[in-house]
Amino acid sequence: MTRKKALIIRHVPYEGVAGYREPIEAAGYHVDRIDVTDPAFASLDLREHDLLIMMGGPMGVYEQDRHPWIACQLRRLKLRLDAGLPTLGVCFGAQMIAAALGAKVYPGPVKEVGFHPVTIHDHAHDSPLRHLVGVPVLHWHGDTFTRPEGVDLIASSPVYDHQAFRRGANLLAVQFHAEMGEDERFNAWIAEWPESVIEAGGDEAALRAAHDELGPGAVAAGRAMITEWLANLAHG
Repeated sequence: MTRKKALIIRHVPYEGVAGYREPIEAAGYHVDRIDVTDPAFASLDLREHDLLIMMGGPMGVYEQDRHPWIACQLRRLKLRLDAGLPTLGVCFGAQMIAAALGAKVYPGPVKEVGFHPVTIHDHAHDSPLRHLVGVPVLHWHGDTFTRPEGVDLIASSPVYDHQAFRRGANLLAVQFHAEMGEDERFNAWIAEWPESVIEAGGDEAALRAAHDELGPGAVAAGRAMITEWLANLAHG
């Protein structure tokens, strides 16, 4: 029996799949990974793998002059989404999905950085996001997007209405980082973007303390969310 294949796209090395790797592998996927800086990325058909996971990054979808690979990735991503293939986007990955579906991605009015719960909409309490109800998860973004046509908005926060959306069983996009809370790369995030913590009204010491206290619970909830989502995928 051929093993299912998953591909993780990293937009920067310190934003990997982290806590989501365990449920992906437990669901029977062989996990491949590629960085956008890899020369092979430019010619990669994003429809080849059974599952595609796109992680975060500090760039904006609208910064295509600085990052020419964004436009190339969007074109290939649209082909995958048009085919209805299983796809997960996290933070920048979610914004890429929104853009590929025709939405506008733009800088929001404030940074959202820190641990707090998202509000799961009433109609989505039977979705995999039900595992996150009342659970503080990590947020670290400043961009947002208009609602893509044909998607179901399933989560919001006090800062941003568009926190998560889905389309059918195979497409899930989330702005927050329920994969982070036990990964040492969190230290790299603080080192890379200390100004984001300050802009969001926080401080490094408080954020590190919240990570130590709330991180394991956030990752446990995130893994439960991904486990359920994977179990309900409709592979062709």
